[in-house]
Amino acid sequence: MAHRLVDPIPSHLSMWQRVRMYAVPPSMIDTATARRAVGDWAGACAAARVDVALDPRAVRDRHGTELAARLRADLRRLAPDLLRWHMPRIAPDGRLRPGLTLSLARYHRPGATPLHLVVRTPPTWADGGQRISLALWEGQGDGTPRHHPHPHPDRRFRLDLHPHLWDATRSGELATRCGVSAPADDPAWARERWAAEAELLLRAEGLHRGAFAVRLGARDRTVLELVAPDDSHAPTLRPLPEALPPQVVAALPTLPEAAARVLPDLGLLRAGLITTDLLHPLVAAALATAHPPGGTAPEAAPAVRPGDPHRVECRGEIHRIALRDGRLTAIDHDPAQLRREELLVALGGPALPCLRAIDAAHRDPEALPAVRERLAHGDVAGALAVVEGLLGPGAVLREGPLRDALETAVARRIDHGLFRSGLVPGHPAADPATRRPDQDHRQRLDRRTPPATRGKRTNRARPRTALA
Repeated sequence: MAHRLVDPIPSHLSMWQRVRMYAVPPSMIDTATARRAVGDWAGACAAARVDVALDPRAVRDRHGTELAARLRADLRRLAPDLLRWHMPRIAPDGRLRPGLTLSLARYHRPGATPLHLVVRTPPTWADGGQRISLALWEGQGDGTPRHHPHPHPDRRFRLDLHPHLWDATRSGELATRCGVSAPADDPAWARERWAAEAELLLRAEGLHRGAFAVRLGARDRTVLELVAPDDSHAPTLRPLPEALPPQVVAALPTLPEAAARVLPDLGLLRAGLITTDLLHPLVAAALATAHPPGGTAPEAAPAVRPGDPHRVECRGEIHRIALRDGRLTAIDHDPAQLRREELLVALGGPALPCLRAIDAAHRDPEALPAVRERLAHGDVAGALAVVEGLLGPGAVLREGPLRDALETAVARRIDHGLFRSGLVPGHPAADPATRRPDQDHRQRLDRRTPPATRGKRTNRARPRTALA
């Protein structure tokens, strides 16, 4: 009988599955929602790890009462946990796309450049904690953080045309704008929505019809033209009869990623990798009609409850290891015997299986991957809860991968604090005098890299050496 091979999970869906499990924990959603419900938008931002770098009173004094009122209204409708849920991410671990500035709202001013409500992500070297910041962008000059790699709003990643991805009052529009009707054979692109989304894009640029570009890959752009018989008919698309020069294509309006691609949650639902009850509540409510609750839930992260004994075969018997007085202890051994065995281990003797199991739990526990995932996405409280549930709140971590992961997370959060304060404008590892052992800074190769540096980084230019 022939065995039926199981189709592997696509890598991008596997990444988004881990993102949905760890990046926006339920505790963050509950706290941010509760604070937003009582009008505390700043408290909601704090709960969602969003740093507020703007002052509505200063905006009123500088730009007038009307603009400040529009800004306050948008801040009250902002769901920072929903914004974090829909933020762009990168493979393979699903962290926030670094060094990015996204426009959430645009405020037009007579005789001046529009004012943008933006959200920024730190560069890679300072993304410890996965915090984002909320600020205003007035154009080149005033208020622009010089230490941010890309302080101006990005054309490819913009959410001012997609308020349903951050506005709690408009989240219901997600069902019609996320690519629900995309065919199964083309799950990545929402092509049936391109015409309607292009109309919104060109209208925001002050145009009614014209050409626009869609980014399909790093070096792949397709140019389409929005046409319609008249304003009462639905818009349609057609390819241009002639190819345009690259510099002309680069200057065309670009369809944002949120409009060009299908919502990742739809791909997870269709693949059976997640259920609606595990989605963000606002997302689940919007997709409830298209995907009712049900299906196979993804494999949950290992949960460790205090008081659950670990069973170990020790000297021909099954012994228990459980939490006692806040520490993991071999409860079937006498305390005096444990002290003698620990002294024997210190002198170089073999350890009891129970003591070896406790040592392994401290150094390299089974829950270490879950702890690392939570730390990578900035959920320090969730990671510490897993560690305390495994080892107890009174445990002293021993040297090993678990302790290294926690210490690295602390060091990266310090780097983020230095970045936010502006004390370190560039990568701290670029200075050999201040480089830490855990920092591995290598210059990225691009078209601006000097030929000498590029030659040193290629394998072909390296000298061949023999092993002694």
